Amino acid sequence: GIIARSGRGIKFTDVNEKINLTYNFGPSFCSYTTHYAAFMLKRSHSKDTFDLEEIDLHNGIEHDASLTRLDTEFQPKQAEKHVPYIEELLSFATGDNGSYLQIKDMSRILSKRRAESKANNPNYSQAFSHKVFGSANSASMLRIFGGRTDDLRTILLEERLPEGWESRVREPYGLTMLALNTRTTLPLEWGVDESKWAVKVKQDNEQV
Repeated sequence: GIIARSGRGIKFTDVNEKINLTYNFGPSFCSYTTHYAAFMLKRSHSKDTFDLEEIDLHNGIEHDASLTRLDTEFQPKQAEKHVPYIEELLSFATGDNGSYLQIKDMSRILSKRRAESKANNPNYSQAFSHKVFGSANSASMLRIFGGRTDDLRTILLEERLPEGWESRVREPYGLTMLALNTRTTLPLEWGVDESKWAVKVKQDNEQV
């Protein structure tokens, strides 16, 4: 595996290096991500370790209206994927007859999930920073994995990289935060419109 399969005693510095080598995120991007996790857990980035389950901290990195997991209100163990959400995410792909997800597809499914979560979760919370974080996660699927549904199906459902997989980012210094945010994250977030799904979600709930 990329990191210890036990998910325990992981060095922040090791994750920094592995993210860069495996996915070709830019060095500064990797550093920011692991430093943020260390800050969130009140640990030393250079000296301490963490367990994967610790980053489940609600409204830390984990947030409501995930595309792949139930809200913490309904599933406290955020390591548990929710297969229906993943299947629905992949079904929203419109590129090349459903072969890959595009920015507009991600905006649509995020709109739906946020509307559903807001309507069904009595303790729903999502600050603007969490929305942008969610959009950045979605943007990474588009940039690192090319939005390709066959690869994402393996990654999200089987939780492994496809055999022989390589990052779609070919730039020598990797995917930078600036490139991800300006080209993908912000356009994706700007395309989110929960109101387009609010009525349908209400109607669906009334029929249950």
